[in-house]
Amino acid sequence: MEGMVEIRWHGRGGQGVVTAAQLLAQSALKEDKYFQSFPEFGPERMGAPIRAFSRVSPEPINLYCNVDDPDVVVVLDPTLIGVVNLGEGLKENGIVIVNTSEDAASVKAKLGIDKGKVYTVNASDIAKQEIGRAIPNTPMLGALIKVSEVLKLDTVVKHLKESFGKKFSDAVVQGNIKALERAYEEVKAA
Repeated sequence: MEGMVEIRWHGRGGQGVVTAAQLLAQSALKEDKYFQSFPEFGPERMGAPIRAFSRVSPEPINLYCNVDDPDVVVVLDPTLIGVVNLGEGLKENGIVIVNTSEDAASVKAKLGIDKGKVYTVNASDIAKQEIGRAIPNTPMLGALIKVSEVLKLDTVVKHLKESFGKKFSDAVVQGNIKALERAYEEVKAA
């Protein structure tokens, strides 16, 4: 489908993988785009590897399956490198974004990916500083928005305020927004 961006998210239970995928999809609605977002769980326990999938398109989406050939892979937990084939099906000009303090060139070599582009951002550290907990989902969403340009940053910030504002204190909402914006600015390429 022309203009559709397919994203596969990798992380572990408790890191906010599903929440990040849903925030992205719901934000797409604010730009009059079509979206899908759904998780894939193995054993449902804290720390277990999980995947989530997102699609964002200017046209209706008629696919109803996992994202096997992603445009973007978002990795919230770097310990999955070497455990899960993170580059599986990645499109030739695809993007991989990894939450790590390592530089992108080192991560690209570890991933064994010769196609596409690899980006890194220390999302856990940003989250710890801005939110008070090392939950990397909103910073990784910021990095994704920057490198993929799938949505506008302002759109996601507005949706984050609305959706998180119903559940969390203003301090938590503002911390998540700062984390999102910092990762948007701090993501680096190989």
